[in-house]
Amino acid sequence: MSFLEIAKSRYTTKKYDSTKKISGDKIEQLKDILQLSPSSINSQPWKFTIVESTEVKNLLASNSAFNQTKIEDASHLIVFNVLSTKEYFEKLRLENAAEGSKMYYNNFLKPKSEEEVTAWLKNQVYISLGFFLAACGTMGIDATPMEGINTLEFDKIINEDGVYKSVFAVAIGYRNSEDTNQPSVTPKNRLDKETTIEVR
Repeated sequence: MSFLEIAKSRYTTKKYDSTKKISGDKIEQLKDILQLSPSSINSQPWKFTIVESTEVKNLLASNSAFNQTKIEDASHLIVFNVLSTKEYFEKLRLENAAEGSKMYYNNFLKPKSEEEVTAWLKNQVYISLGFFLAACGTMGIDATPMEGINTLEFDKIINEDGVYKSVFAVAIGYRNSEDTNQPSVTPKNRLDKETTIEVR
């Protein structure tokens, strides 16, 4: 299947089949894919928490508002976390970075405020999300990206030391055949190309 066909068929899953689990081999592949995620200046300011424990998954689900059932029924939950401060990034990533990366950071980012730098770090995590969702599509794995989580409560559970903070989560698994959000039932609704794409 071409990537275009995958783009047409993948969707944000609203209802999972709780009896179907992702194999260990596929989870290992997803670990490798997450590790290879791209980021500006190879900054990699992230930690990915793969939750397979039913107990932990359900605890996080209870802090996820409208996403609770999706998380409970999904095979796994991936929490995307970012280094919580500029200082942590400089200490844990920048010290071992390539000289070109250090030069870029020190010249263009370090002079900026804490808020601006942590926003830049968070943007890198969103880049990894797109990479991850595309990978899931190629592997026949359904996914639900969700910002609707209580990040403060998530951090009490998985980021106790404060080095990282959660940004968003992705439930993964296999769709329930009754999920009405799948494109075969509810066609995708996107703006037309003339509105969103410009060629100059």
